[in-house]
Amino acid sequence: MTQMRSILESEFRDGAWNMAVDSAIVDGVAAGMQPPTLRLYGWEPFCLSLGYGQRAREADLLALKARGWDLVRRPTGGKAILHGDELTYSLCLPLDHPLARGDVVESYRRISIGLLRALERLSLPASAQHQGASVQLREAGPVCFELSSHYEITVAGYKLIGSAQLRRKGVMLQHGTIPLCGDVARICDALAFESEGDREAQRQRVRERASTLAQVMRREPSWTEVAAALERGTSEAFDLTLVRGQLSECEAAQAEAYKAERFGNLEWTNKR
Repeated sequence: MTQMRSILESEFRDGAWNMAVDSAIVDGVAAGMQPPTLRLYGWEPFCLSLGYGQRAREADLLALKARGWDLVRRPTGGKAILHGDELTYSLCLPLDHPLARGDVVESYRRISIGLLRALERLSLPASAQHQGASVQLREAGPVCFELSSHYEITVAGYKLIGSAQLRRKGVMLQHGTIPLCGDVARICDALAFESEGDREAQRQRVRERASTLAQVMRREPSWTEVAAALERGTSEAFDLTLVRGQLSECEAAQAEAYKAERFGNLEWTNKR
């Protein structure tokens, strides 16, 4: 049984800090100074995150400001996500780790096994099927939860977990978000549309294709309950010993630097 560091952050932080921490963990794992790491966290205040290559003009800055919501650009790809009432996971592994070997699609397939096991512990009959993501992405709008990608998790036909991956410096970083409750379509209030009719059409598509844990479980689970299920599911699925840990002083310092230089820097966020 191999070991993995598990960082559990029940005190939620802002989006710029969250993305800076994940980037600092990438550096630590890439340098061999830190072990493979699973990090579970939340967001306060709400934050719209854009995929690394997504156009900044797709965000409605005035609407974000009016609602007190933040904006950040993720280091991983994909479409926009509104983070708030959710649990977010990040998984950072060397590329020679058993879960990361092969191409991106193969690693998505492996990691989805742990996510499915976690949902089993919440008594949810979820599935993860291969999707033709490259075709869908060309046709999709700006919202991540409008479509399913490679081995992303669905329940009763609704997308439940959205994931995106980055590979650099000899490591893999995978982000995933699990909406706990609320309206999955409220992200449309934070995005720019040519008309209110377009906004409403996008809102309807999201509600038809995505869901929250509260909706499919018919009760509202706590963040702590879902975090425990995710830790247990990951451990069981991959025969891992999760060792509770925290950021090192070096990682925390690097995160502060990344927040100042990149993720908390509007110029960097608007670079595309």
